[in-house]
Amino acid sequence: MSVKLSSVLLLTQLICYFRSGTSGKVLVWPTEYSHWINVKMILDELVERGHEVTVLTSSASILIDPSKPSTIKFEIYPTSLSKDDLANMFLKWITEWMHDFGKYSFWTFYSNIQKSFNEYSDVVENFCKAVVRNKGLMKKLQESRFDVVLADAFGPCGELLAEILKIPFVYTLRFCPGYTYEKYSGGLSFPPSYVPMVLTGLTDHMTFVERVKNMMYVLYFDFWFQTFNEKKWNQFYSEVLGKPTKLSELMGKADMWLIRTYWDLEFPRPFLPNSEFVGGLHCKPAKPLPKEMEDFVQSSGEHGVVVFSLGSMISNMTEEKSNVVASALAQIPQKVLWRFDGKKPDTLGSNTRLYKWMPQNDLLGHPKTKAFVAHGGTNGMYETIYHGIPVVGIPLFADQHDNIARMVAKGAAVRLDYSTLSTTDLLTALRTVINDPSYKENAMKLSRIQHDQPVKPLDRAVFWIEYIMRHKGAKHLRPALHDLNWFQYHSLDVIGFLLACGAAVVFIITKFCLFCCHKVAKAEKKKKRE
Repeated sequence: MSVKLSSVLLLTQLICYFRSGTSGKVLVWPTEYSHWINVKMILDELVERGHEVTVLTSSASILIDPSKPSTIKFEIYPTSLSKDDLANMFLKWITEWMHDFGKYSFWTFYSNIQKSFNEYSDVVENFCKAVVRNKGLMKKLQESRFDVVLADAFGPCGELLAEILKIPFVYTLRFCPGYTYEKYSGGLSFPPSYVPMVLTGLTDHMTFVERVKNMMYVLYFDFWFQTFNEKKWNQFYSEVLGKPTKLSELMGKADMWLIRTYWDLEFPRPFLPNSEFVGGLHCKPAKPLPKEMEDFVQSSGEHGVVVFSLGSMISNMTEEKSNVVASALAQIPQKVLWRFDGKKPDTLGSNTRLYKWMPQNDLLGHPKTKAFVAHGGTNGMYETIYHGIPVVGIPLFADQHDNIARMVAKGAAVRLDYSTLSTTDLLTALRTVINDPSYKENAMKLSRIQHDQPVKPLDRAVFWIEYIMRHKGAKHLRPALHDLNWFQYHSLDVIGFLLACGAAVVFIITKFCLFCCHKVAKAEKKKKRE
């Protein structure tokens, strides 16, 4: 058999392998913003492979627009909230995190974060109730006979729908605060000695003081902080299912956890057979730029360009801060493409162009791009890793601080503080990542790791969803730890038993020795009397 024919046959087998789960029906419980962007990539691929995808979306959804032509089906359910209500909640949260939370002490900071999460929890619960208590919609979902539920663990309800419909479900997530649900519902292990807690900005090589700090965060998230108001969710789930039910227990029934990170950005840690790391699944080769933008990029000559974007959720940069940024950008020889929606800064240089939107992935993949000034969102970080571009990180909220901390630890980024950002700081950081070749070399190293995978992240994600559909779940991958209580999991009962046995042996030996000593002493005493 010729090499060419063998290659064709192998390719055919691979295609059949990845398309073997055709004609499945997938029900989706999504969340907003970057979470939806990631899930949308998976859904488009599922549709491409012949599956029928139905997305449950509220009338208040921000990014999900069912009115646009799509091969994805949408079930829109009414809710008492409006788009503005939802957008304002996120905007308020981001604004506080950017401008106020940094001024607070530890307890005040997390107290305010807890309030924000309680508000978010109530909103998601409102959405969930709007679906579950809609008898017409629930009847329609039951009659549709879905094969699997794909849900984002950052927004509860997908697991409840799967329980009601009696079908398996798959989670997609970046992380939950404190790794709470990954740890206690997913069963993943996070040894605090070398796995840094989220939102700490620590690395996997911690000093003694940092390990103390990390342990304090672990204890705080385990015993104090709640991502969702579990008392309310437990009560709601119990009412719906007619039996005592806990949110964490229902989440623990997930057949697969698709975690949106990978070992280029993430620090190595233990994982389980029913967890798969699919970071960068949305990344793809760059496409040609629009002509006007391409002409501007080419006009940069040998100096190249810098891409600046703080994400789609940031539109409230103050005039003072925008002038600080513009002044720094004006002093570098590179041309700058800045995603900016606001009043044109007075200090804007002739080398900088403002865009309300720009093709970020295509710009990062352009050969003339020298650096990326970014807030550190997971999607943006994976695009810059994919294309091997060094970063000037200005984290603003949520996981962005951790993402930038990881890029800094791997030598591919410089971190700046938004609240104290100055023209000098930004200018120095830009010159550092552009002129010091080690940053580009380290960025390319991460890029090679991202590309050097036997199967692309998107294909892996889709494979496992199809796998769950083919096998009607994947309980054979679910570890037995879910059937153990906390003291059994930590073997405290076994340790207690062994300690008791040891104590009993010591007690018996001690008693025996005392008895022997007493007998000897008594015999000697008797001998002396005689």
